Amino acid sequence: MSTRQGVILPFVISFIGGLIVLVVSLVNAVWFGSDAPLWGGFGSYMRSMMGGYHGFMGSYASSNGFFTAVSVVSLVCGVIVVMSALVLRVHPQEHFMWGAVIVVFSAISFVGMGGYFVGAVFGIIGGAIALTYKPIS
Repeated sequence: MSTRQGVILPFVISFIGGLIVLVVSLVNAVWFGSDAPLWGGFGSYMRSMMGGYHGFMGSYASSNGFFTAVSVVSLVCGVIVVMSALVLRVHPQEHFMWGAVIVVFSAISFVGMGGYFVGAVFGIIGGAIALTYKPIS
């Protein structure tokens, strides 16, 4: 029973980080996938010197398809972090492997802003704690 008690902190931190990444990425994927305005409907107010959406970067970095794809990548990372945190809680003896998975996929979720960066940082901290966990003998 004492080995299960030791993985509560990395489980909770990683799980919360994964949920933040998951929820924010899901909202972003739905927002951009529905062809909603990129700047919240400000219209010509946000155009300024770059000429709207087709200025410096063309239509590549400001297209809804690009942002939807990035959000889906981050969404998948959030699901993997949540599932890895759950497996870490169930199998604490495999803490090194699941801690590494949590750290890697939390870092990859930075591509889609990682839950406004907070979720990715929580995941990295929780995974790092899981990596350094030493069971009480």
